[in-house]
Amino acid sequence: MLQRIQTIWTFLAVLAAVFLFVTGQDVIISDSFPVLNIGCIVLVLVGLLSVFSFKNRKRQILLNNISIIINALLIGVLIYWLLKLSGGIQIPEKGIEPIFPLIAIICLFIANIYIKKDERLVKSVDRLR
Repeated sequence: MLQRIQTIWTFLAVLAAVFLFVTGQDVIISDSFPVLNIGCIVLVLVGLLSVFSFKNRKRQILLNNISIIINALLIGVLIYWLLKLSGGIQIPEKGIEPIFPLIAIICLFIANIYIKKDERLVKSVDRLR
């Protein structure tokens, strides 16, 4: 169902991807290929697909794991961008872009914990029938 706790955590991860898209407009990693924008769009689509596939918990876990991998790659790309900028790495001056994928990873891990808890609950109820 859509009102489950894991849906809220997954939706928070989608919001983190949207915030990264909004705040990351000044991030230029490649002149010809918008890596960050495409990554954020893919994260939003995979996250929304995960939210609306609440009846298939295994697919939901798989989609969350794919989102975790994409977020980890985006953290690496953003750290590379921060190190490439002149003046060293000083987070308050450079931006908060790497924080959003980190928040999304934490939210997706928590969502996976609750999805697995629901899976165990369904299996235990099926055993009692």
